[in-house]
Amino acid sequence: MFWLFLVLLIIFFFLLLIIFTKLTIYIYYSHLNDNDDLKIQLRVFFGLIKYNIKIPLIKVDDDSPSVVVKGSSYMGESPGEDVETEVKQVTKEDFLTRLQNSKDLLHKVFGMNVIVKKFLQKITIKNFEWHTLIGVGDAAHTGMMTGALWSIKGGVIGVLSHYMRLKKTPQLSVTPHFQASVIHTKLTCMFQFRIGHAILAGLKLIKFWKGGKPRQNSSKDFRDEKTKSVS
Repeated sequence: MFWLFLVLLIIFFFLLLIIFTKLTIYIYYSHLNDNDDLKIQLRVFFGLIKYNIKIPLIKVDDDSPSVVVKGSSYMGESPGEDVETEVKQVTKEDFLTRLQNSKDLLHKVFGMNVIVKKFLQKITIKNFEWHTLIGVGDAAHTGMMTGALWSIKGGVIGVLSHYMRLKKTPQLSVTPHFQASVIHTKLTCMFQFRIGHAILAGLKLIKFWKGGKPRQNSSKDFRDEKTKSVS
């Protein structure tokens, strides 16, 4: 009886630890002309456990109208023998199928915006940097593109600050290059949330998904729902 109680107590504290543990996600993206590099790192327990996802190559297949995506994932700070490399070829049919699935998904997302918004409010953006060097070979057009990029970046920051919590002032820059055609952009972002918040939001989404679209006469009750949070 004692050992059963001890095992249950250990499991309880382990689950409690997971719920209150913060998950930190680090995103790095770089684009230089035709070269793309995307890295995603997941960190828990103050960086003691790390999981890396790397997508270093995105290019057009020369032999068929498709896009080749090559990526890898591994645990720890640097890749070792446990690196999992995966190469995917995305055809036009795959793209159209995923586009249709995305449209169907959006219809569901519109109905669960309350759950998503409450979860986004729990996310803290600890660092956000987005720097771009752009040139199109013409000074006038380069100036127009520079202004358009500033507008886009300002809009993105406005959306992020509205739905999430910004810990630091975002670092943004757009540098025009009037003598050559070049585009180089680098984006780094680090955001954090408690795993318990993600679990709670996931359970609510599953409940909503299985229940289908809410009835009109119960929509008011759904909006007034008080979401429990993990402090």
